[in-house]
Amino acid sequence: MNSLSSTFAASETVHSPDLLRQALSGDAQAYCALCRVYETRLFRQAFALCRDVSLAEDLAQDTFVEAWKYLYRYHGRCQFFTWLCAILFNRYRNTLREKRPLPLSTLSGKDEEKARHSLDNFIDPCTTPDQTAERVERDAALRRNIELLPFKHREVVYMRFFVDCSLDSIAAALNCSVGTVKSRLFHALDKLRALHALTKE
Repeated sequence: MNSLSSTFAASETVHSPDLLRQALSGDAQAYCALCRVYETRLFRQAFALCRDVSLAEDLAQDTFVEAWKYLYRYHGRCQFFTWLCAILFNRYRNTLREKRPLPLSTLSGKDEEKARHSLDNFIDPCTTPDQTAERVERDAALRRNIELLPFKHREVVYMRFFVDCSLDSIAAALNCSVGTVKSRLFHALDKLRALHALTKE
């Protein structure tokens, strides 16, 4: 887990358990405070999925609204953020059914500037320009390949490698067996290896 993820995790450890307990008892103000704990991290996950600032903001907001509506379904077998991400990916899938998200290059000047700023926050300031360029190129290629996967495979890849989730947590969040998660992940990684080999030819 990188330092940024560690910072978020520490924040959640300090603030979220009491707020979550209060929210589960029906305290709307506690839920709003809980949303503030997770809003930046959830936005980052949404932006990583769609690469569009406005859409990412909508997805994150819709996720919080839906989570509040179905909060009684949260069973505590996974981290609350993992459960939020499962909702987020489902909202994203619904968005894809309606329309394709806009690529970064089609954003307006103001939105593109915001997007670039968000992207900058993903970059490790200790890396050299060459290393940063190589990483950006590698990440872009990987993202293109991930987007070619069936959604159920894409979902477990994102949750496993971008959300830092254990297999047990993913299974709990998706309400399926660990065996199902392992199977989807196996097929997803096998497909990604094949796609990577094709791009190198």
